[in-house]
Amino acid sequence: MNYSISNRSRARMIALAILAFVLCLALILLTPGQSNMSGEKQDAGQQTAGQRGGKNSRESEAIRPFRVNIPRRDIDDLRRRIAATRWPDQETVEDHSQGAQLAKLQELVRYWGTDYDWRKAEAKLNSFPQFVTTVDGVDIHFIHVRSKHPNAMPLVIAHGWPGSVFEQIKLIGPLTDPTGYGGRPEDAFDVVIPSLPGYGFSSQPKVAGWGLERIGRAFDLLMKRLGYRKYVAQGGDWGSGIVQAMGRQAPEGLLAIHTNLPAAVPSDIGPALAGGPLPQGISDQERASAESLRDFIKNGNLAYVTMMNARPQAVGYGLTDSPAGLAGFMLVHPGFEHWSYGKDPKQSPSRDEVLDNFTLYWLTNSSASAARIYWENRGRSLTSSPAQMTNEIKVPVAVTVFPDEVYLPPKSWAERAFPNLIYYNKAESGGHFAAWEYPELFAKELRAAFRPLR
Repeated sequence: MNYSISNRSRARMIALAILAFVLCLALILLTPGQSNMSGEKQDAGQQTAGQRGGKNSRESEAIRPFRVNIPRRDIDDLRRRIAATRWPDQETVEDHSQGAQLAKLQELVRYWGTDYDWRKAEAKLNSFPQFVTTVDGVDIHFIHVRSKHPNAMPLVIAHGWPGSVFEQIKLIGPLTDPTGYGGRPEDAFDVVIPSLPGYGFSSQPKVAGWGLERIGRAFDLLMKRLGYRKYVAQGGDWGSGIVQAMGRQAPEGLLAIHTNLPAAVPSDIGPALAGGPLPQGISDQERASAESLRDFIKNGNLAYVTMMNARPQAVGYGLTDSPAGLAGFMLVHPGFEHWSYGKDPKQSPSRDEVLDNFTLYWLTNSSASAARIYWENRGRSLTSSPAQMTNEIKVPVAVTVFPDEVYLPPKSWAERAFPNLIYYNKAESGGHFAAWEYPELFAKELRAAFRPLR
């Protein structure tokens, strides 16, 4: 009997020891800073900088290295969704006036789901130094390439929709290494290409208010955080609105801006674009530009803008759920009007390059967040001088007009819009995506535009 009582006591002691061990282990696992169960994604291409970085201001202001590494399961999911696409019936016209034509889009999307290789796109991005930093609560992803040449001019380049950093990476070589592309060492730039908030590998703002002015302030802070006391800025599409906002803000160190989509439509031309008469006394060139833009609007080419201005969330559901829907909607953009879907091997961007861009939107689930920039800027036309308050721009402005762009502002409009216009040129080639199409020509324009400021 004494033996059995001793046995029970020993059993109780063992049980209590096990219980104490379990409690201690739980305490260790749940202690802040020790837990490995934070809910953070562990895939480098998927997690945001905010998840990777700490919460104190010192850590959030840090410049953190970034590398793209999309999980295989996400690529497989994209292909499964493409294979399961439910297609509509064919358009009832023989052109693209109703949208991307069924046969062309089907061929592109089928290639996307079978032969297209995202890993090559990843390798393109990862061949450049990439970083993330937190600005105003949002993680900004950016490419930053310093020139080997001394006294290179720092340049931040802002993209738009449906663009991304893929639209501008071809500029990096000609800008950072001009001697390799027919330029001079003194024409070199240090290049910074951020992903807009809500785009690509930048995080998605959780509150409203991320319009052009706020993004402009964020990009200025980014350049200062990189140590640049003086710099220049370039933008097309929404990037144009961003750099023009920066020009109005005129932060210390911003030397000048360049845009290939200037807000130069004068106030007396605006009513004519809505169907009113053109003003008397305008030049033939001004008349031609106004009539071309009026016809462009009249034919419904800005319907996608109207939709995203009004209901970006509604647009986002379909673009987020269907790869074919995303491609079909983005190809409505007039920048793709003359794109051959990869049929012309000499045409840039190529089929794979366009799919790099579409796939970036898909894999980062950024279609809805990217569309919200339209809602933030609703009622303020990107091409209207009064809407973009160009008379308030305090820094020098340079403008390049590309011939295949749907909007061709004459020099007289640019001079009226920008009191401090230092450069205006009509390039011989290129359209809305000129940096993507003719990167060396685009780089040549930037060298010429900013040369007097060196």
